[in-house]
Amino acid sequence: MKEKNNDDYFEKQNPSILRSIGGLFTFSTILPLNIYTTIDEMAKMTWFWPVLNGIVGLIAAIIAFILCRFAHLDGLVIGAIIYGFLLIINGYNHFDGLMDFGDGVMVHGDPEKKLRIMKDPMTGVGGIATGFIVGTITIALYSSLIDYSYMISPDFILLIIVAEIAAKIGLTTCCITSKAGKEGIGKYFIKYMNIKNYIVGLIICLIIASLLSMRIGSQIGILGIIGGAFGGALTALIAKRHLKIANGDVLGTSNELGRLFSLLAMLIAISMHFSVLI
Repeated sequence: MKEKNNDDYFEKQNPSILRSIGGLFTFSTILPLNIYTTIDEMAKMTWFWPVLNGIVGLIAAIIAFILCRFAHLDGLVIGAIIYGFLLIINGYNHFDGLMDFGDGVMVHGDPEKKLRIMKDPMTGVGGIATGFIVGTITIALYSSLIDYSYMISPDFILLIIVAEIAAKIGLTTCCITSKAGKEGIGKYFIKYMNIKNYIVGLIICLIIASLLSMRIGSQIGILGIIGGAFGGALTALIAKRHLKIANGDVLGTSNELGRLFSLLAMLIAISMHFSVLI
């Protein structure tokens, strides 16, 4: 039987918003939903991706709550488990993009050379170091968040959901501020993002984040979304300088940096807000 190529993953189906959303969720996670659609129909819902990713964040938050409430594990252990879970459920796709991006940015040469390096299946020291730095900082941030949930309130665990929403806000921000390359799946997400849809998605996410963080300070959740957008914009800026364009690896990087800066922004706000209590 002839092996199917990657493009066959996107099977032609009767288009609908629900199918497009389901196809996007199937594409971006390892959950066995088995809902497929064309890449164009799926990419049209890119603006909704942050809201959809809140489901992944909810699962991670439930795991964190169980480990805190019943296992009473150290915050660092729980942070590592949560981060590992998020990498696995996303099929390592975004983390793989982060490492490829690290290789491309660190090599000397013109954009064409950097893009060739990013496509190389072998990971160099730039990619390994970038993955280690981002991963270590992210685990440390989760650890601090869990410590606050022990010291003050379990409600801090809900900020894990905010961070996952913000991770995809980072991705959509990168889409809206980047020029697409000529190859790869990433170009479709950039193509179908527009400023109107971006603003609608951003407003929805700000409202959700505000509600999730209401009991500990709604501004904390809002800052988390802003932090995610900053991470995506920073990724786009670096990509423009080194690559001129954005591809799937760049978008994956924006997801990882969006999460990191979201957690960082929220923890700075928490530290300032609750320093008197602690």
